[in-house]
Amino acid sequence: MVGLKEELLKPIWHAFTALDLDRSGKVSKSQLKVLSHNLCTVLNVPHDPVALEEHFRDDDEGPVSNQGYMPYLNKFILEKVQGNFDKVEFNRMCWTLCFKKNLTKSPLFISDEDAFKVWVIFNFLSEDKYPLVIVPEEIEYLLKKLTEAMGAGSHQEQFEHNKNSLGANQGLSAWELIELIGSGQFSKGMDRQTISMAVNEVFNELILDVLKQGYMLKKGHRRKNWTERWFVLKPNIISYYASEDLKDKKGDIILDENCFVESLPDKDGKKCLFLIKCLDKSFEISASDKKKKQEWIQAIQTTVSLLRVGSPPPHKEARQKRKELRQKLQAEQEELERQMKELQIANENKQEELETVRKQLEEAAARAAVEEKKRLQTQMELQDRFSVELAREKMVRQQMEEQVAQKSSELKQYLQRVCELEEMYKQLQEALEDEKQARQDEETVRKLQARLLEEESAKRAELEKWHLQQQQTILMTEAEKQELETQRIIKERALQVAMQQLEQLELERKQALEQYEGVKKKLELAANKTKSWKDKVAHHEGLIRLIEPGSKNPHLITNWGPAAFTEAELEQREKSWKGKKATSEE
Repeated sequence: MVGLKEELLKPIWHAFTALDLDRSGKVSKSQLKVLSHNLCTVLNVPHDPVALEEHFRDDDEGPVSNQGYMPYLNKFILEKVQGNFDKVEFNRMCWTLCFKKNLTKSPLFISDEDAFKVWVIFNFLSEDKYPLVIVPEEIEYLLKKLTEAMGAGSHQEQFEHNKNSLGANQGLSAWELIELIGSGQFSKGMDRQTISMAVNEVFNELILDVLKQGYMLKKGHRRKNWTERWFVLKPNIISYYASEDLKDKKGDIILDENCFVESLPDKDGKKCLFLIKCLDKSFEISASDKKKKQEWIQAIQTTVSLLRVGSPPPHKEARQKRKELRQKLQAEQEELERQMKELQIANENKQEELETVRKQLEEAAARAAVEEKKRLQTQMELQDRFSVELAREKMVRQQMEEQVAQKSSELKQYLQRVCELEEMYKQLQEALEDEKQARQDEETVRKLQARLLEEESAKRAELEKWHLQQQQTILMTEAEKQELETQRIIKERALQVAMQQLEQLELERKQALEQYEGVKKKLELAANKTKSWKDKVAHHEGLIRLIEPGSKNPHLITNWGPAAFTEAELEQREKSWKGKKATSEE
């Protein structure tokens, strides 16, 4: 039912779009009322003018959009469609509304009837997206079917050459497809009649579900004569007509999963015979040659096999497979684009990380240069200080040489001081070497620290990723907790309502029990009163006696009436009378 609804929506969309004269996406209510009435007529749906007037009531100002018309269309028309309507008549009604507005004014190589059939084929092959377009793969499929029907062979090279001009990315609209076929670009060398026959053949196969058709001889059931008929094979029926104009229908052969077809030997002067056997009837048919016979047997066997497995006609199944393949390819393309985007993002992140590392290295190099500059400056200062010391010692030496004669006693002290200075120089040299080694060790440690920082940043990114995943998990847990809390509150409220109802029932039960006890006491009191009254009556000798079930013994008649006493009671009363009488006599 969903497939039928989608099939009906496409022509209706064309009609709605044609009524939208100013291309605003809205149509006046009066036009929609007429469209709805025509749809109900061609779809054999009961027309409900009350619902139509209520849906398009006058107090709702302005025209109606496609979205506003869809609820009424679905509820009052499409959901009531049973499939017992003429699809060609339905499409022709929608075509009448839209072709004058959209069909090109330039002369076409096909007739209006052929343009109508191409339009219906477009609706069958187009994608289920609006605005409707037919993708290049379906255009190629249609053109191949047309060229095969014309007997012109495949135009694959020509199609590939003109693929870019056919809307290779977006596809063609219905009117662009009609213009393409009507221009004769893919049917060069073919006359108008050949193109019309090809369009009609493809229309019969794709739209009318005609799997095979042709002239054959059929044996009659009554007169047993052979008559030429035009046979049309569809997915569940074979119809035969007096001629190929399909005006005089002679009968139908209903196909189901129990039917089968078998070849028959030649007899009665008839050749190429085969038998179609159904549950109630069998049909003997003669084809024109062995090839036609085999083609018809194969086509009927294929149709019955499809009926047994519940599969759609081959062209519909092929269309569905092509659509699923396109969807699969599109999904793969989207997945590939997503992966490429992820790789690009990862590459950009890597570039950013490398840029960060480069900046860190530059900063480290700058710091190392500053340290090296400071070290060189310190070394120069030491050298200057040493030079000053040497100059001072030289001056002192000169002074000492001048005073050597006078200060010979101070010579040993001077030499000792020179030795100390030389020892200090060696120590300074060793200190410089130690400082240089320390700088190298510091540089090694700095590189190690840089590598550790890189590893730490990578671990930190990984920890941040884990932390993000934990946060997402916590959020999902919180959402589930809130949902469970909501369900618990609802259940608690329901439990409280049930407890209140239970308490109410308990109160009503107690009241009923109290009423029962009161009635029981009243019944006991009434029973006691009845018992005492019955005893009084039993001891009374007079006229009153309780009515009780009679005895099965013979009835006695006394002055109190028939069956007033039993024999035992009568004997007891006689004894009582005799006792009273004896007492009175005494």
